[in-house]
Amino acid sequence: MAGSTTKKVLVRRFDREPLTGFVNPQSYLLPAGLELLKPEGTVTVVPYREIKTVCFVKDFEGAEAEPESRVFHTRPKMDGLWVRMRFRDGEVMDGILSNNLLRLDQYGFTFIPPEPYSNNQRIFCPREALSEFHVLGVVGSPLTRRRRKEVPKEQIGLFEQQE
Repeated sequence: MAGSTTKKVLVRRFDREPLTGFVNPQSYLLPAGLELLKPEGTVTVVPYREIKTVCFVKDFEGAEAEPESRVFHTRPKMDGLWVRMRFRDGEVMDGILSNNLLRLDQYGFTFIPPEPYSNNQRIFCPREALSEFHVLGVVGSPLTRRRRKEVPKEQIGLFEQQE
């Protein structure tokens, strides 16, 4: 595991217990799977076919719990692609992907969950874990920026310098 910057993660798997550990965000995705440094100090590679999600968490305490909200109940406010994913086991989850195609990864998708202020800050989902993937909307497109309202000329400015 190269480098010294690591992030705390919870690896949720389909048929097994979740794993906790640390990953290097620059190099944790390998062709064979996810490189994980376990808390006891061993490095393991978890195959993508076993992984459901990799949750980047603030703390390990409470990390074993399932995500609070899996879907957006109203249109999200964050800029990006609003996506809905269906996993192989039938679970459905929403997220916000970056609207930059250069940031897409060949092994899966990294997105912001519906409750970004919970313990789960970002989530990585391998392509092999999904049975469906739909884009529900583009939020904050640069093509549809709102124009600012013009200030009426007869309105005085409170904090502007008077001549």
